[in-house]
Amino acid sequence: MTDPAAQLQALLQPTDASANQLPPSSRYHGLPTATLTTADGRTVIYLTRRFAPPPERLVAVQGHAVAQGDRVDNLAAQYLGDPEQFWRLCDANAALRPEELTETIGRRIRITLPEGMG
Repeated sequence: MTDPAAQLQALLQPTDASANQLPPSSRYHGLPTATLTTADGRTVIYLTRRFAPPPERLVAVQGHAVAQGDRVDNLAAQYLGDPEQFWRLCDANAALRPEELTETIGRRIRITLPEGMG
């Protein structure tokens, strides 16, 4: 069995000075990696901070009125074709917590194109 921490470090291992190996569907794809040397001499590779795009920069293609029982992963699957893309709904609606998108029945959620499209 592979150690999860080792798997994560392998994914974060830079292939060049500015990229990581995370898939294009990841919200962290393309973020540069950085290194930290701890006091005991260990080198830790980590992702630099991700800044969510301002929602007004994302092109809305439709909206969704929240209904009883809606879940953000199901909405991402319905509108974006992948439940793991829920973070795009969060970005489009300036939500810090995914659950806040579906807490209020009737709330209008923006469904947008990915950043840079449109």
